[in-house]
Amino acid sequence: MSDLLYLMEQRRSIRRFENRSVEPEKVEMLLQAGLLAPTSKNSRSWEFIVVDQQDLLQKVSLCREHYSGFVANAPLAIIVAVDPEKNDAWIENGSIASTFIELQAEALGLGSCWVQVTRRPHNERISAEDYLRNILYIPDNMRILNVIAIGYKAQELEPRHVDEVLLSKIHRNGY
Repeated sequence: MSDLLYLMEQRRSIRRFENRSVEPEKVEMLLQAGLLAPTSKNSRSWEFIVVDQQDLLQKVSLCREHYSGFVANAPLAIIVAVDPEKNDAWIENGSIASTFIELQAEALGLGSCWVQVTRRPHNERISAEDYLRNILYIPDNMRILNVIAIGYKAQELEPRHVDEVLLSKIHRNGY
């Protein structure tokens, strides 16, 4: 099995983190992984907002009514924002960059979990995107795809093994 497949088996969504900062050199490697992600037409349409201040992490954790509270206990969050004017494949571009960041986190011994922001409400009056835009001063032209919470794992989850996944999902030469 290749090193990359092994890494993919090991990576799980981690929502509990140790009370320990992520070293600056590891943060830089995470960002480099995002910057190396391919984009449609080489548009490089994404940008990354790094949040490591506890008061801001607490606010970011409130971006959605449900499923985002664990961000408050992460030492680091990376918000993936994309300019849809640069390329209409902005969701795909941001998703690939996010995946590269999450795989790099696993390679560095860190855990991560993606919080979907696009098309999700903050509450009945405001979207999760607009909530984050307001607290992080993100320009109006940027769409916010997600928040990636990152830190040292305070939980261990069993890896997924390729022989246990649904091989029935694979079709050859047609459905």
